[in-house]
Amino acid sequence: MDAEMQAFAQDVLTSIRQAKRGESRVHQVTLSAAAEARAKVGLTQSAFAQLMGVSVRTLQNWEQGRSQPSGAAQTLIKVAQQWPDVLRSMA
Repeated sequence: MDAEMQAFAQDVLTSIRQAKRGESRVHQVTLSAAAEARAKVGLTQSAFAQLMGVSVRTLQNWEQGRSQPSGAAQTLIKVAQQWPDVLRSMA
C-alpha cells in the first residue's frame, strides 16, 4: 500500500474511533440565497435560470458562491424567497 493510501486508511480509522466516542465531526452546509430561492420555488436549475434570464452556468456560479447576482437579480431572488408562488406562477 502506498503512503497516500496508508494516510487515508489511518484517517478513516481515526474518524471511526472519534464517532464511537461521540466526537464525530459535523459539517454545516448553508445554501446561497439563489439556491434557497430556487428550492422554495421548486424549479430545476434550467427552469429557474430561464425564469431569471441567465444561463444555467451563471445560476450555478451564484449557487456555489463563485459570483454574485446583479442588483435586479438579487431583488428577484428575495421575492422568490418570500413569495415563491409569485415566481412559480411566472414559470
